[in-house]
Amino acid sequence: MRNTLLTFTFLFGINFTLPTLKACSVLYYIDAKTGKIYVANNEDIWYDVNPYIQILPATKSKYARLWYGWDNFAQGGINQAGLFFDGAVTPLQTRPAGYQEPDGNLGDEILANCKTVDEAIAYLEKEKIALTNAHMMFGDSAGNAVVVEWVEGERKLEYIKDNKLVMTNFLLSDTTKGNYPCYRHRAITNNIDSLERKNEALTFLEVANTLGSAVQIPKIYDEGRKAGTLYSTFIDITEMEFVLIYKIDNSKVTKIDLNKEFASGKKRKLKLE
Repeated sequence: MRNTLLTFTFLFGINFTLPTLKACSVLYYIDAKTGKIYVANNEDIWYDVNPYIQILPATKSKYARLWYGWDNFAQGGINQAGLFFDGAVTPLQTRPAGYQEPDGNLGDEILANCKTVDEAIAYLEKEKIALTNAHMMFGDSAGNAVVVEWVEGERKLEYIKDNKLVMTNFLLSDTTKGNYPCYRHRAITNNIDSLERKNEALTFLEVANTLGSAVQIPKIYDEGRKAGTLYSTFIDITEMEFVLIYKIDNSKVTKIDLNKEFASGKKRKLKLE
């Protein structure tokens, strides 16, 4: 891994409210100056889940992949082809006729079987999968990215525009359904716009820090459970570098060279603590 990654310190803003549990903030970004592709994500959820990073090797029919989540369910991840995905909760919608909820670990299945955004969309259609309370972002190493939503019984595809795609917890295709306006979405977009006005090539660190103002400081709720940003993940898809920061603590950083990891052919499970 390059030395610059070894000294990363991610700078977070401070937000003291968690307006929606299971809130998430996700960014897919292409640097127009360099063509490099970056992804950043904040996972906002209860602090009493037991998250981990799962790494699975390639087989004759499956791609090597890394995903992060808990309870044997991928919340987000990337595979050896550079296909990325993440999901976020949205207002409840009706499912299209003839479609169903996923059975099993949907994120892992897509990363194992697909290498592009188009293949991921086709996989959902082939399996007749539609979510009623969430949308999914897919992005690949060729610069294609999309958010897949299901609104009032219809599938909606919101593709990347102006080199960036931001997803939080409102439906991009119909903001009237709830959770809008979203200050996290606005803050990330404004941060990217501010960086672009410099008219310079951006660094991995600069793009990662655009999610700093969307971080959720942990808070104790009435039932005694703590919730906030459980982890933040940052991926340089072009260089295949992965960084995870646990519980907004810059001393709890996991860095992985994805090309090296996938080439090792080893299965690993890294508990976050």
